[in-house]
Amino acid sequence: MSFIKNPKEIDLMRVSGEIAARILQEVASSVEPGKTTVELDNYARELIQKNGVKPAFLNYQGFPGVMCTSVNDVVVHGAPSNTNLNEGDILSLDFGVIYKDWYSDTAITMPVGEVSHEAKRIMSVTKRALRLGINKAKIGATTGDIGNTIQRFVEREGYSVVRELVGHGIGKNLHEEPNVPNYGSRKSGEQLREGMVIAIEPMVVAGEPTLKLDNDGFGYKTQDNSLTAHFEHTVAITKNGGVVLTESK
Repeated sequence: MSFIKNPKEIDLMRVSGEIAARILQEVASSVEPGKTTVELDNYARELIQKNGVKPAFLNYQGFPGVMCTSVNDVVVHGAPSNTNLNEGDILSLDFGVIYKDWYSDTAITMPVGEVSHEAKRIMSVTKRALRLGINKAKIGATTGDIGNTIQRFVEREGYSVVRELVGHGIGKNLHEEPNVPNYGSRKSGEQLREGMVIAIEPMVVAGEPTLKLDNDGFGYKTQDNSLTAHFEHTVAITKNGGVVLTESK
């Protein structure tokens, strides 16, 4: 069963989420061809220190960065590297902070310079899938309702959802119950209750959804090297529906 948060705790998570979103936005605005993802990670470290928070990802299961930087066919968890970003790449930035012991987790996928129509389309579909999932995050709904909505929309658009990795509960730990898959059947899984906080994160691929571990030992990439996109928000379940906590003011 998910850990239920009271309103004061959700307010603290909202502060955590707003800081994470603001830092993510600042790092994203610095992305350009020729930069390395290590440079982006270093900038995120500076902003973490400036904001007086702690990194959520650093040293988590040995992860070497404060931000996951996943390029093109890498779905998630890509480690920052000294490889230059190229015009036409798409880049997933996955980021979170800890504020007064409370975690946040958010992600975007963005273009590096000018990108192809197909790259723009998969990013747009994934972002829309996240919004549809958030709209289903209501008291009495289930994790299966969220996953089914995301899956049906993504597959209708001609893409596949990743099944090996899922969204999750979040609070004083980065990963808590319940799991929030991006697939499934309506009315299955765990029923959502007021005070739950979950990370909804569609991971969408243009080809087959089978993944393999990347050479960095952290990232998961598509087996067929097809393009992929990933968006994520931390969402509180309230009487007013799903409230996004990871948006900057």
